[in-house]
Amino acid sequence: MGNIISKRIYPFFLKNSMKTNYVSQGEHYFNEKSTLETCCHPSIQEVDSSDEDAEDRFYRFVILHAEEDIEEAIRVQDLLQNEYCIKPGLIFAEMPSGRHLLENLTNAMNDSAWIIILLTENFLRDLWCEFQSYTSLLGALTIPHKYNSVIPMRPRNKPLPWERTPFILQCVNVLQEDSPGFSDQVKKTFQEARYRQQEEVWRYGRKKEMAKKVLDW
Repeated sequence: MGNIISKRIYPFFLKNSMKTNYVSQGEHYFNEKSTLETCCHPSIQEVDSSDEDAEDRFYRFVILHAEEDIEEAIRVQDLLQNEYCIKPGLIFAEMPSGRHLLENLTNAMNDSAWIIILLTENFLRDLWCEFQSYTSLLGALTIPHKYNSVIPMRPRNKPLPWERTPFILQCVNVLQEDSPGFSDQVKKTFQEARYRQQEEVWRYGRKKEMAKKVLDW
């Protein structure tokens, strides 16, 4: 999966350049030429990490977010990793460049224990965000070990109002950052036993993939 950010620098052109890779609401949101290539700008990559090493890593969470919410997604990522010791985690913009959006979304779902959907005011403005959320929920319903792995979250900054939240997401337990019980919610949600269970399934799948490659070779 993607490189972990070691030094965060967000030049003004990063956000603008992402618009060439995200498609607008008037376009087909999974155009085969769509990528997040510019999301992985060298200034926010860890140069010592290779894609090969990253792909051998099972993440505790991946945050799906609107393109305007990269900084907010990173703040939430840091909050979960540093304050609650839920690591490793990454945001969708850290996924490898040069790959199809759908491939990165599939890898995000397969290579992490939890998918966090960042519910902000920008969420409904991006068809790609809605597509990500519905695809993730479908995976959580159809893949046995992914049950309850999709976690909508309202961050403290510009959260999506409850009345504007898609009905299907209202049916899922939501993390509310400004709630007094947020810490307890986090502890109940990201359970170590659940993570280990999913990691074991993931490692078994990786071994099968490697064995198949050897046989095909």
